Amino acid sequence: MRIIAGRWKGRALLAPPGLTTRPTSDRARQAIFDQLWHAPWAGRDVFENAVVLDAFAGTGAMGLEALSRGAARGFFMEQDRAALAVLRANIAACKAGDACRVLAGDVTAPPMAVVPCSLVFLDPPYAKGLVPRALAALQAKGWIAPGALIIAETGRDEEAVTLPGFEVISTRHHGAARLSALRALPDCGVSAS
Repeated sequence: MRIIAGRWKGRALLAPPGLTTRPTSDRARQAIFDQLWHAPWAGRDVFENAVVLDAFAGTGAMGLEALSRGAARGFFMEQDRAALAVLRANIAACKAGDACRVLAGDVTAPPMAVVPCSLVFLDPPYAKGLVPRALAALQAKGWIAPGALIIAETGRDEEAVTLPGFEVISTRHHGAARLSALRALPDCGVSAS
């Protein structure tokens, strides 16, 4: 597993042993970032100085890829101990510690936001209905900026992600995964006060 493009292009990333963490493959990550780079509803501006949230971060590959491509800050939420150790090691290998903050805990019960994020990646375990629960919790705690772009990965056979306050703008299948792009409607953000 490697960073695909940007200032850390080619940097190898670690993954925890076992089957508890399911990192997004390089190929699927490439497809996601190609779509973000070229889609009419996204583009290069999605990354430039973005504040990124990599929820269910695992290895941190999604957030680190965004930082490599120009995002300014990254927040990473993960609760598995082995994944947290690998996540911290990957951030250190990229020398990205100043731009990253790791939050150990459950994405469906997050702390209040430090700052609203404009780009959010959600890649929870499949078939547990976690994307709608996580989105609702993150929205309530102020993590999702109005107009934010959310990329959610679920199992191919799971129901499509829908939630009030979010517009589905793209859905694609990639192997065993369904990749959904959603936009937070302008009035969906919640103040973190």
